[in-house]
Amino acid sequence: MSIPLPTIDKIDRSPERIEELQDEIRSLATQRDAVILAHNYQRAEVQGVADYVGDSLGLSRQAAETQAKVIVFCGVHFMAETAAILSPEKKVLLPDLRAGCSLAASITGEDVRKWKAEFPDHVAVGYVNTTAEVKAELDYCCTSGNVIAVIDAIPADKGILFLPDFFLGAHIRRMRPERNVQIWMGECHVHKEINARTVNQRRGEYPEAEVLVHPECGCAGQLIYSMGMGDVDTKGVHILSTEGMVRAAKEGSDDDTFIVATEVGILNRMQQVAPTKTFVPADPEALCAFMKTITLDTVRDSLVKDQHVITVAPDIAQRARAALDRMVSIG
Repeated sequence: MSIPLPTIDKIDRSPERIEELQDEIRSLATQRDAVILAHNYQRAEVQGVADYVGDSLGLSRQAAETQAKVIVFCGVHFMAETAAILSPEKKVLLPDLRAGCSLAASITGEDVRKWKAEFPDHVAVGYVNTTAEVKAELDYCCTSGNVIAVIDAIPADKGILFLPDFFLGAHIRRMRPERNVQIWMGECHVHKEINARTVNQRRGEYPEAEVLVHPECGCAGQLIYSMGMGDVDTKGVHILSTEGMVRAAKEGSDDDTFIVATEVGILNRMQQVAPTKTFVPADPEALCAFMKTITLDTVRDSLVKDQHVITVAPDIAQRARAALDRMVSIG
């Protein structure tokens, strides 16, 4: 199934107005005993008001460990569901219900059940970008940051069903060619548009730059193939999770330049941790419309109006929790 992309609202604010709203949100969060979690792909002004900014794995850990009574999840719907599963005693708020995910929408729980029936001896591993209904059918969840560790934790003689991201699945096959891995043909609407052509164009403009590629990106699959054929120089190309990209930004010399092949929201965080370095988007138009539905206004309103409370049915939550706990525990 697919879901329509929301319109990305263009918001023009003065720095003073941004600071005003952020101060108001911090005050409301204190009153509500709330923690604000923001994904790396959120708007810069939303990242700026968050208590924690990170990838899906890092935010899942924060959701599981927080002592706050309320979690305001500035991410997309499946992330808020994950927080609700990991912290069932907390109130989890998603500031905008339009914040869905095209990748998560590419597979349903029924799809997983049918697939498992075809491969009854395989272990089902799912990227965290899935609905709670899908997670309830999995043996393991993972993120791009710990996917290889998860695969390595599964006995070598076991076949694996990996879903839903085709490109991350291709990355697994590259890293662990000896494993029997079946891959679901799902994709992210942002990452599929970042391709080898855009990356090669940027490399021509910045020949000394390091290239950081998220394994979900369409360019990763194409680059891996091209590198294997000897058509692309592998020097300076790194396949990394979003947190791996942030770590790479912190390292090296002050004059480093990086071409970043993922959603452009992460460039804000990378610039924050490494202000003297240069970060160039592989594709400046790589914007997640779902992430960008969340604004400072909707974050404020979520705290004022309790919008929108995300819950998961207890039976689904209980089954999904086992796969999530394995993800959080594997590093």
